[in-house]
Amino acid sequence: MSKTPPSHTALWVAGLAQNAATQFLVQPDAAALAAIAQTLNLAGLRKLRFEGTLQGHSSADWLLVGALGATVTQPCIATLAPVTTRIDVTVRRHYQRDYIELDAPEAEMPDDDETEPLRQWIEPEAVMIEALSLALPLYPRADDAVDLGETVVTEPGAAPLTAAAMKPFAGLAALKDKLKDDPSA
Repeated sequence: MSKTPPSHTALWVAGLAQNAATQFLVQPDAAALAAIAQTLNLAGLRKLRFEGTLQGHSSADWLLVGALGATVTQPCIATLAPVTTRIDVTVRRHYQRDYIELDAPEAEMPDDDETEPLRQWIEPEAVMIEALSLALPLYPRADDAVDLGETVVTEPGAAPLTAAAMKPFAGLAALKDKLKDDPSA
């Protein structure tokens, strides 16, 4: 068992008081912000802050609760113009000593995505980066981005398959509404 921390924010579980909360604050400097932005493929990252507590939970487990705040810049999916987004999320991680990892080839993902195995070190900085990556907008869009509509491609002479055609019950819903309004129809 190594007492050498894997990062400068890592907390050694054996050195924590089980009956008192341990406060943490992770606020990366400019160089670390640039490295995180590059890792997450962001055009920019500023004002990243992760603050919270780590405390004993039951007899051998630990609970991390923190507030993550960041301002990120990503390219718009339609125009590639920079889109700035403010992210403010609450982050929870429950570290369990008796955590059972599923190693089956086709194991179902558990609904609880906050539970992790308890290891020798808990790293708030790693939790911060993971939580930030999960909170990023998947499809950032500039306010002035034009809706490109629907593109339909098919071979000559064939009827195109549109989004409306992919919804076979849409016509039935319209018919139901028509019958509700006019029972003689």
